Amino acid sequence: MRFARRFAPAALAAFATFSLAFTATVAPAAAEMVLNRGNQAEPTSLDPHKGTDVQSARIGYDLYEGLLTFGPDGEVVPGAAEKWAISDDGLTYTFTLRADGRWSDGTPVTADDFVFSWRRLVDPRTASDYAYFLWPVKNGEAISNGQKEPGTLGVEAVDARTLKVTLERPTGYFLGSLVHRMTYPISKANAEKFGSNFLRPGNLVSNGAYQLVEYRPQAYVKAVKNPHFREAASVKIDTVIFHHTDSPETELRRFRAGELDIVQMAPVTQIDWLRQNMPDAMRFYPVLGTQYAAVNMTKEPLASNPALRRALSLAVDRDIIVERITKSGDIPAFTLTAPGVKGYTLPVANMSDTTQAARDAEARRLLAEAGYGPGGKPLVVEILHNTSESTRKIAVAVASMWQQKLGARVTLNNQEWKVLLQNAGEKSYANTVMLGWIADFADPYTFLKLFLSDVGKMNRAGYASAEYDAKLAEANLSTDPARRMALLAEAEAIMLADAPMIPIFHQAYRNLVSPRVKGWLESPMGVQPTRYLEVTGK
Repeated sequence: MRFARRFAPAALAAFATFSLAFTATVAPAAAEMVLNRGNQAEPTSLDPHKGTDVQSARIGYDLYEGLLTFGPDGEVVPGAAEKWAISDDGLTYTFTLRADGRWSDGTPVTADDFVFSWRRLVDPRTASDYAYFLWPVKNGEAISNGQKEPGTLGVEAVDARTLKVTLERPTGYFLGSLVHRMTYPISKANAEKFGSNFLRPGNLVSNGAYQLVEYRPQAYVKAVKNPHFREAASVKIDTVIFHHTDSPETELRRFRAGELDIVQMAPVTQIDWLRQNMPDAMRFYPVLGTQYAAVNMTKEPLASNPALRRALSLAVDRDIIVERITKSGDIPAFTLTAPGVKGYTLPVANMSDTTQAARDAEARRLLAEAGYGPGGKPLVVEILHNTSESTRKIAVAVASMWQQKLGARVTLNNQEWKVLLQNAGEKSYANTVMLGWIADFADPYTFLKLFLSDVGKMNRAGYASAEYDAKLAEANLSTDPARRMALLAEAEAIMLADAPMIPIFHQAYRNLVSPRVKGWLESPMGVQPTRYLEVTGK
């Protein structure tokens, strides 16, 4: 993504009632415009500094607004900040907040709110998995590691509308990362008033286009238009309801019944039926995302055996998975970073430039080299996956490939999404876990940071490589964009050779969108904020 070196333009570009029955239909008031969004599994948290999944993100992008935000087409535009300046040495960023920025209680959004929120993010007491987002800021990493106090973070409220940020060192991706909700503010006054209860409906104050009014776990989150939002006059949808279920098949049934207006991920089990019966509703398009299996690098036998890890990766026939199972425009993946980042050339890895037959032969050779297979030890592997038929089908396919090609004994273990993420973060799973990642911002670092040795629970493989860490650090110190991208590619090649993860496919979103929804556009990171949408007559 591109930003001006000095100043960015000032601008680029009554409640629903619910049935508690399984089908929970929504009946809007006559003059009320309601959007019902299928939002997949239960979100991990509505706290903008703690929610780690895309379900939390979609809600967060409606409730909050950062210094930068998403435009209607998913491109990054100025948000709470109307402009910014960057010092010539790349160490100082000065943001000017909008004069009309308001919280949902009508009070001004101030630089002090950002100072409070950023200190909160890096404070070890917050226990945010995303604290590393602000490690480029002076003292950010030291604070997260308990070595300095949050008040020493290099962020200052010069006055109510001026936020000054001082970095430890030049960081090429820093500005772009501010579109991510982890850097979004919460109201200092509100958080201090309610303490840990500030997230409750009726308490929560937000600065985005919507404000929270109801949250029923395992069912839905309901938000209504924020009348104090700076562009409230252009927001057409009065109420947005995010519906949650682990079952894509259930979401599809509700979409067909008219109870949902948008489904985020159509079930892979119904792609052929959808093409025949609902082609006009299908909005399938590539995003900056990758589905992969993380390998537990803290447990044997895979932890100390790179040949065995590479064998498992080579034996996965990605073409079969995307052509016969997902069938949605996904691309076979041999890298972690998804294609489409401007200026980045994906490294060649995992024999991606040869045939699957050749990869299978190499996988069997590596298996024997590691002492497994015919004449060796039996290979036993568990695949942990979330409770979703779509993900289960992919896991079954991978298991079948490992069994047939490598003679492995493979078991599947399915868990609720929240539980899976917890176990993945704690590295308590047996061998492998099915995961996915959508870019936080349009840069390879948003993928590669996941395997840094010091990012804690976000490194769900437990991978630790001093060489990899150093190469990423070298890349981000570079002020030459082309050299930085080349160094990032070198870092990715190091990690892929170590094989702490098994890329499966680069993702396409399988959105279903009702013809009644207007303003929906494809987005590189799959973000379609409700503020840009409209729902026409029944």
